[in-house]
Amino acid sequence: MPLTPLSSILDPAFEERYGVAAINIVDDLSLEAVIAAATELEAPLIVQTSLKTVKAIGAEVLHGLVRARAEAAPVPVALHLDHCPDRTWVTTCLEAGWSSVLFDGSELDVEENARQTAEVVREAAAYGAQVEGEIETVRGVEDGVGSDEGGEIHPIEVSSRFIEQTGVYCFAPAVGTAHGLYADAPKLMPERVSELVALKPIPMVLHGGTGLSDEQFADLISRGCAKVNISTALKIAYIESAKAHIEANPGKHDPPSLFAAIRAGIVDVAKRHIQAFGSAGKAAGVAAA
Repeated sequence: MPLTPLSSILDPAFEERYGVAAINIVDDLSLEAVIAAATELEAPLIVQTSLKTVKAIGAEVLHGLVRARAEAAPVPVALHLDHCPDRTWVTTCLEAGWSSVLFDGSELDVEENARQTAEVVREAAAYGAQVEGEIETVRGVEDGVGSDEGGEIHPIEVSSRFIEQTGVYCFAPAVGTAHGLYADAPKLMPERVSELVALKPIPMVLHGGTGLSDEQFADLISRGCAKVNISTALKIAYIESAKAHIEANPGKHDPPSLFAAIRAGIVDVAKRHIQAFGSAGKAAGVAAA
């Protein structure tokens, strides 16, 4: 089916309190694999692209790949630009046809972040696209964006005011997660999701999902995290599946067999997260909405 607006996917997820997997793909192989996993489980899906991936493949080419795969799939698929601090590239992706964007102004002071995010919201509206907002830097570097130091945690009222000032469709509060792999068990603050939803009942976004337990996912989703980002887990599956295949087949040079092994690993990890988030079987409800 055609690329689906983010709101059409997240509105029912937020209302019914299940999570939709937002998975960062890196190429057409990983794109096909995550859509195959969502199709098998009859789940809605958010395909995410980092700015690094957009630059590597090209916005028009990447959008064309995702659009073609989505149109061939029987489940709703949205296309989201993840963590982008560069307004020029935000515009490029909106013009190309992305369903939604995260303008990442978390390195700016809150007021300047709000001012620029409000501009992006108005720009996106002209394309029928939605905007994700963020004011707190998530610890860890992902695809060249972020910092190994955690940013300032603002009072919930500051986040609430940011949402009101900007008109963002969804918002990513800091809850103690981090990008990449955890060196120690994360000290989560799930109550921040509940407190913010009580003030501003919009879909919340969970960043840094790789490595959390099913119980932690379920708790955060039940509080309002309708969009759950997964990036590192896919990259691990991609590389480890490739390594295992090469080690098991020394001296063989058969790229299609290698690609099949990588695809299988990515399908497995995508299915595991979709099932953990509770979105399996939810595609029909989104399509009918």
